[in-house]
Amino acid sequence: MSRNKQGALIGCGFFADNHMHAWKTLEGAEIGAVCDLDRAKATAMATKFGIARIYDDPAKMFDHENLDFVDVATTVESHLPLVRLASTHAKTVICQKPFAENMKDAHAMVAAAKNAGSNLLIHENFRWQKPFLTMKKLVDDGTIGTPHFAHFSFRHGYDNYVNQPYLAKIDRFAIMDVGLHLFDLARLFMGEVAHLSCTKQSLNPIVQGEDAFTALLNMENGGTCICDCSFYSKFSPEPFPNTAAVIEGDKGTVHLDRWNRLTVHTASGAETSNVDPAVPLWGAKPWHCVQDSVTNFQAHAIDVMHGRTNPRPSGEDNLRTMALALAAYDAAEQASSMNMAQWSED
Repeated sequence: MSRNKQGALIGCGFFADNHMHAWKTLEGAEIGAVCDLDRAKATAMATKFGIARIYDDPAKMFDHENLDFVDVATTVESHLPLVRLASTHAKTVICQKPFAENMKDAHAMVAAAKNAGSNLLIHENFRWQKPFLTMKKLVDDGTIGTPHFAHFSFRHGYDNYVNQPYLAKIDRFAIMDVGLHLFDLARLFMGEVAHLSCTKQSLNPIVQGEDAFTALLNMENGGTCICDCSFYSKFSPEPFPNTAAVIEGDKGTVHLDRWNRLTVHTASGAETSNVDPAVPLWGAKPWHCVQDSVTNFQAHAIDVMHGRTNPRPSGEDNLRTMALALAAYDAAEQASSMNMAQWSED
């Protein structure tokens, strides 16, 4: 059996806790060092998970550690220097989304990893949630025929700003936070985008950026997809953090509601099943679907490390998703449709 790949976590904030729990449950890789510019956070993370080596300087960490992989779980402005540095010291680099703030930085990270011969994976976890893994198998098996319409909808009123207060202070919020996830799902199920139009809203007065958007995607294969998000919707019970979805094909439809009930409509009738994942031993509701997806993604990353599969999504693949998110801002601000074959960042 192959030895466990040795890794380090950079960034010990709120969501990184899920990363560490997932690494602890998986075979084939382990975290031996943690790093955060705030040493107190790194120390707290190390203490909680029994990690012996603690750093507050990534460069010093790389000087002392022999690493197979690095999990970068920091905020977006630090990704470019960290990915560049990590790529020269580890064969696998995992980067949290949003991957970058602009296409120039995103391309630079992809180039750095390629030049160093390192695999670059983007921690894009919606596609690894159990409901979407189930839907993808149904679509790939031909259950609903060829898809021609999809709708991915993430709407809730949960107070994100308690655990992640920076979200209320950034100029670009909903599209760069959840829009990237939804656009990744659109590409996963429907292919590449030919044209994109978008509207955005600022609903919650405490939020600086947009906290809602609706995007219409015309796909290269002739299909249509709608992606919408709101952090200011009122539901009872609160559906956070689940995503609703519909995919229509020429032989049927799959419908995922906000409580992870999946209905498959075909000529033989409708069949509903519960695709809500079990709550991880270390997890808790309502985060369990996301927590389970982190484990699924990191299991995939381990397969990549051991040469059993290719990154999904890779940094290079994620460039197209990044372009959709950034083009969505242009579409909203210009009130026009973006031709993705011609779109470029100013």
